[in-house]
Amino acid sequence: MFSIGVAAELSMMHPQTLRDYDRMKLVVPVRTGGQTRRYTMRNVAQLREIQRLSQEGVSLEGIRRILELENQNAELQKRVRDLEQTLANELMNRPGARVFAAGDQGVESIARGKRPSKHTSVVLWRAR
Repeated sequence: MFSIGVAAELSMMHPQTLRDYDRMKLVVPVRTGGQTRRYTMRNVAQLREIQRLSQEGVSLEGIRRILELENQNAELQKRVRDLEQTLANELMNRPGARVFAAGDQGVESIARGKRPSKHTSVVLWRAR
C-alpha cells in the first residue's frame, strides 16, 4: 500500500491528478479509517495504463470505457474458470452420469435422451 505521494511518483503523475482520477472513479484507492488514500500496485498499474492511453490520444471517457471493459472481461474469464472447475468436479464425482450442461444456472446433469434447456450455453459428454 502506497500513500498518494508515492503512488504519484511511481506512476509519474502529479498527486492532484490521482485525486481527480479518484473523484472520476477511474482509479479508486482503498481508504483508511481517516479517509487517507492508499494505493495498491494494481492501482499504480492502472494509473500507468491511463497515462499511456491518454498519451495516445484517448479521451478520459474513452479510458473509462476501456477500463470498464477490461474489468468486465476479467470477471467473465473468472466465471468461465469457475464453471470449468465446477464441470470438472461434476465429471469426476458422477461417473454414472453421461451428459452435463453448463449454463447461467451452473452445471446440470441431463438424463439420457433428453435435450438441455434453452438457457444452457455448453453441452459436454464423456464417451464410455
